[in-house]
Order: sequence, then C-alpha cells, then structure tokens
Amino acid sequence: MTGIKDKVIAITGASSGIGEATAIHLAERGAHLVLGARREDRLNAVVARITAQGGSAVGVVVDVTRREDLQRLTGTAVDRFGRLDVLVSNAGTMAVSPFDDLRQDDWDAMVATHVTGLLNGIGAALPVFRRQRSGHFVNVASTAAYVVKSPQGVYAATKAAVKVLTEGLRQESGPDLRVTLVSPGFTHTEGVGKGAGPEVAAAMIRQRDEIAMPPSAIAAAIGYAVEQPDGIDVSEIVVRPTAQA
Repeated sequence: MTGIKDKVIAITGASSGIGEATAIHLAERGAHLVLGARREDRLNAVVARITAQGGSAVGVVVDVTRREDLQRLTGTAVDRFGRLDVLVSNAGTMAVSPFDDLRQDDWDAMVATHVTGLLNGIGAALPVFRRQRSGHFVNVASTAAYVVKSPQGVYAATKAAVKVLTEGLRQESGPDLRVTLVSPGFTHTEGVGKGAGPEVAAAMIRQRDEIAMPPSAIAAAIGYAVEQPDGIDVSEIVVRPTAQA
C-alpha cells in the first residue's frame, strides 16, 4: 500500500502531544486509527475530534508497560479493520532529575515505558505483521539518544535503547517489513518538565517556551515515513529546532 489513505495505524501515547498531533495528521490523510493511551477522557476527546471531522478512529485504554494492553490494541485493529499496517510506539515519560536526587521510581518508570513498552509493542505487532507479510514499526526516540545532557542521563539511556532496539529489529525484519526511528528534538508538549524536580522543571519549561517546535513537525515526519511506497524504508529521521544545539 502506497501513501496513508486507508492504512490501519495504531498509536500509543495518543492522548496528547506528539501522539495526538500524529493521529490528527494521519486521520486528515485518510488513515484508520486505533489510538492507545492511559487517560481515557483525553483519549476519548481525541477520537471525538477526529470522528467529528469525518475521520476514522477508535480508542483503547492502554498502559504500554502491560503486555496484555498492547495485545488488545493490535487485536482491536485486526478485529475492527481486518489488519494492522503501522504501529507507532510513542508513549513516553520525561521525569528527568540529577542522579543525586535518587528518584528511582522515576528511573523505573522511564525504563518500563520506553524500553519494556517498546518491546511489548513489538511482541504484539510482529506476529500480526508476519502473518500479513507486511507491516511498519515507527518508534519514537529522542535527540537525547545521540547527545547526553545533564540531568537527562537515565532518560537518554532509555532513548538510546530505543535506537539500538529499532536498528536490531530493522536488521531482522526481512524484505516484507519496514522499521523507522523518529528522534524529536525539543518539542512543545505538556510532558516537558512533568514529574521533574522544581528547578529542573522550571529550566525545561523556560527552554521549551523559547525554542521548542510544535508536535505537528514530528507528526509530519512520521507521515513522511508512512507514506513511502512499499519496499522503501525510511530508517531514521532526526527533527530538531534550528535553535537547539
């Protein structure tokens, strides 16, 4: 299938930020969407916005740290639309802090969301893609996977893991599947500073307001990878504000 129209696309972390922007971008281009997120009220609002504009979307409450939730997300796509063409693994948390703060619960949450969550998505979608002999993984990492800046050590490590896992998956995917890594730079989302300590959060929010790009920039990059003709794999995209060092 070439282009976006009529592709069945599942997105995690779809209730806000990059996930929401990507859902709207793809819906406007005729995709059938299966949207996953933890916050049911926000998720329902995104689905309602898309369907009110004539788009096709269904919501599934998903916590990516739970294998069964990802199975339900991919299963809903197959049950509702007969197939799954793309899985966008976007769910994330950015509770960054200095190591000396010893916020180990936050460390665990980032590992569980970015690493375990990504693997749960692969585990749910890969058998579907193999049966179909087609499918596309789009994994959202970060420029932190390339450049480590204090106090983002744990966050950067988990995003570097996303980068490595994506490349390993690409090498094993074979001729029928596509695998894309999208690494956003500073993006204007509500998650910036959320869960961080007061000083770190204030600095991040200040920088966000000064230089961050809109989530729509990442949505367009994801759309570009998805719309390529069969047999063309956009392996890696890095998108950052021009003001970001």
